[in-house]
Amino acid sequence: MPSLIVENYLKATLQISMKTGSNWVSTGALADALGVSPGTVTSMLKTLSESGLAIYKPYEGMQLTDAGKKLALRVLRRHRLIELFLVDTLQMTWDQVHAEAENMEHAASDFLVDRIDDYLGHPDCDPHGDPIPSADGKLRGAAHAAVPLTTCPAGTRFKLVRVINQGDEFLRYLSEAGFELGVVATITSNNPDAGIVTMQLGSREITLGHLQAEQLLIERADGQQDIDT
Repeated sequence: MPSLIVENYLKATLQISMKTGSNWVSTGALADALGVSPGTVTSMLKTLSESGLAIYKPYEGMQLTDAGKKLALRVLRRHRLIELFLVDTLQMTWDQVHAEAENMEHAASDFLVDRIDDYLGHPDCDPHGDPIPSADGKLRGAAHAAVPLTTCPAGTRFKLVRVINQGDEFLRYLSEAGFELGVVATITSNNPDAGIVTMQLGSREITLGHLQAEQLLIERADGQQDIDT
């Protein structure tokens, strides 16, 4: 069984790669994601390379080998299914489950995770809208034609399908505003110069800064009715 640290490095590398669209991930990006020094990352990347889980090039960073990507997808699958299980069965909120899943993902067996997957009905996405890998490593729910909220003009009706920033405070703020996955709203103003997006959600008006709004991925919802919260 790979160590907790190895699994965390592989998962972080995969997530950064998926976000940037590049197989190569810099040591700096990994250091920021894991909260460690670049020197610590370099040492671990050499270890991962020697283990056949990654390809490491000094000053360029690393990319996962097929074996490394397979293991990273297994860890990501555990994490996201555990998050959804905690929300669906224990009624934990979406801002509470990340830390718990971080701990449980390293202890849960593939057998248990497969049973959770069966129990939940093989869901496409976790509570934040992130696609869940299947047992064979294919991402479910990855076909969303989702775009950042900031890219859409005023008058756009949309459905919220994914939240990239999963910090506790940000998720709680969204919940308090009634802004959760699946909600349908309308952009009433998008002002790049002022850096503000304003939306109408039922009877509520919600304003977000562009830095916050670009963390929300949406799909157009033309013809749908607003969800009045």
